[in-house]
Amino acid sequence: MKERLILVTNDDGYDSRGLAAAIEVVRDLGRVVVVAPETMQSGMSQAITIYNPLYLRKVREEEKLEVYAFSGTPVDCVKMAFDYLLRDRRVDLVLSGINHGSNSAVNVLYSGTMGAAIEGSFYGCPAIGLSLDDHEAGADFEASVRYGRRIVDQVLAAQLEMPLCLNVNVPIGRPDELRGIRLCRQNRGFWREEFFRHEDPRGRAYFWLTGAFVNSEPEAEDTDEWALSHGYVSVVPVQTDLTDYRQLENLRFLNRNETIKN
Repeated sequence: MKERLILVTNDDGYDSRGLAAAIEVVRDLGRVVVVAPETMQSGMSQAITIYNPLYLRKVREEEKLEVYAFSGTPVDCVKMAFDYLLRDRRVDLVLSGINHGSNSAVNVLYSGTMGAAIEGSFYGCPAIGLSLDDHEAGADFEASVRYGRRIVDQVLAAQLEMPLCLNVNVPIGRPDELRGIRLCRQNRGFWREEFFRHEDPRGRAYFWLTGAFVNSEPEAEDTDEWALSHGYVSVVPVQTDLTDYRQLENLRFLNRNETIKN
C-alpha cells in the first residue's frame, strides 16, 4: 500500500506543546509533514497574508517527519503545504491542533485552529481540528492524544464523502475519566466582550480585551457545549455554507425582477 501522507498544523506555533501532542496522534500512521506558524496565531480564523512576504524554514527532520515554521497565518500554512511543499503528492489527512482551549460553539468562527482545518478540507481530504478545553500552560494532553487517535483511525478507515471537516473538542480529564465520544451539533451562543482601559507611562490609552461566553441554549443536550460540560468528547461536522436557510422563505419579498428607475 502507498504510504499515507499527513499534514499537521496549528495556530499556537511550531514549538507549542499542543503541536507536539498532535504529531504524537499521527506519528506512526505514515509520513508526517508539519507546517505551523512561526508565532502564536490564535484567533486568526480564515485570515491570509497578502501584503507581506512570507518566510519558510525547516526546523526539524527525522525519519518520516518534517517540521517547517512559516511566517504566515494557519490558513497560509495549509496553502503553503498543499500548493508548494506537497503539490505533487496526495495528502490523506489534515490534523490541526491540539489547541489550548475549546473551539466549541461560535468559537469555530474565530479559531485559527479550525480555520486551518476548514482550509485543509477544501483540498479533497478529511480534516480534523482538535482542541483541549484547558488554557493552562501545563495542560494534560493525554486524553486528547488518545481520543484524537481513535477518531483519526475511524475517519481514515471509513469511506466518507468529501469535503469533510470535523471540529473535535476534548474536556479536561484523564482518558479513563471521560465518558466517550458524542456526535453533536454546534451550540448557539455568543461572546460579550469587555475592554479594560489602561494608560502607558506616556499617558496614552491602551486596552485589554476580555469577555464571557453566553450559552443561548443551556438545556439542549445535543450540542457540543453540553457534551463538554458532561465529560464527553464532542465531534461536530462543520461546513462553509453560511446560508441562513430559515430566512430564505421569509425574504422572498426581495425577489423582484423590476429595475430601479432614475
